[in-house]
Amino acid sequence: MTDELLQQVRLLDPLTQTDRVVDVLIGEDGVIQAISPHIHEWPEQTQVRDCAGLVLGPGLVDLYSTVGEPGYEARETLHSMAEAAVAGGFTRVALLPSTHPVIDRPEQVDWMLAHCPRHLPVTFHLWGALTQNLDGTKLVELSELAAAGVCGFSDGKPLNSAMLIRRVLEYLHPLQTPIALWPCDRSLATTGVIREGTQALQTGLLENPVISETSALAALLEIVETLQTPVHIMRVSTARSVALIEAAKDRGVPITASMTWMHLLWDSEDLRSYDVNLRLDPPLGNPEDKAALIRGVEIGVLDAIAVDHTPHTYEEKTVPFAEAPPGVIGLELVLPLLWQTFVEPGRWSALELWQKLSTAPLQILGIAPKPLTEGQQAELTLFDPRVGWSAKPSVLKSCSFNTPYQDAALTGKVIKTWLSR
Repeated sequence: MTDELLQQVRLLDPLTQTDRVVDVLIGEDGVIQAISPHIHEWPEQTQVRDCAGLVLGPGLVDLYSTVGEPGYEARETLHSMAEAAVAGGFTRVALLPSTHPVIDRPEQVDWMLAHCPRHLPVTFHLWGALTQNLDGTKLVELSELAAAGVCGFSDGKPLNSAMLIRRVLEYLHPLQTPIALWPCDRSLATTGVIREGTQALQTGLLENPVISETSALAALLEIVETLQTPVHIMRVSTARSVALIEAAKDRGVPITASMTWMHLLWDSEDLRSYDVNLRLDPPLGNPEDKAALIRGVEIGVLDAIAVDHTPHTYEEKTVPFAEAPPGVIGLELVLPLLWQTFVEPGRWSALELWQKLSTAPLQILGIAPKPLTEGQQAELTLFDPRVGWSAKPSVLKSCSFNTPYQDAALTGKVIKTWLSR
């Protein structure tokens, strides 16, 4: 490894809200040696890169995604997911516990941490399960999992018992560890795959009503407000949910919230194609839901954007829409697609997008982000928003290719990431 000099790169620092063009010198030890409008002297054999037009910012962080290993290696291995994360600019990814076996015991935490790739510039964090085997009934030994090194607790599935949610928040309050919950009443959602409304009637797909999310969310907010245990609300997908979260935050309820990137780009109008790669859970919202989610990001009601990378094999997805398993991959696609949709037209600033994908999710995971200053260990992503590429299976690093963007021509590509451990 040698010193690297990035000349005239656009440096984004969401913590200090600075967006400037500078030279950045990164030492061979992975430490940021200098940041200056112009660096005129550098060590011999330094690799000098002309970065005019390129963007450098904190490494991206994903709040929740699913890996196949162990148990479903045909979908995704830890190594292939690490490669996909690096290709997408992510230096940290938090993995949901839905492996086989489930991450509900300390020995499974140990196994996962031992098998995470160390030679690639990405760190995997582990969400520990809340209930044994993710069955939603019996709690795991929460203190043992916390001691084993999980980043927080989440089943990644709805908990449909208010009493169980209350017990979880009471038990975990002293630990002050992140908790991520998905509000959804499965008895109301049934097997619906599209939000109720005109689009559902026109497609003939079974409806999943808005109240399946909002009724569960309203109950969760009442419990959190009473117990004052901080909670992260994951997979927000409806306009009514955004309003409920905004009102709760105004009252001082200790919550943060996120939605997935796909819910910002697609809506139920797009389901007329019956593309199985648009089959998500929660389902894509109606147009007014998508508009509310975008506004929620802009005004800070929604704190972070999650990838929710969920790989499935070709065979699993080659079924009728309503029978397809929900979820899409996204680690390699999120940054270029959100940049082109929101930053390039000027709706969001580059800092706003970068913050929602880096420092905000890091804080939700309970990790304090550091400003980009001299002397700091480099945890960075270098992005070229101009370069074109094709999302072909032969190019994507993931083992699975379940995405509506397969073979699409995209603009914007991550050039390199740095992660000093």
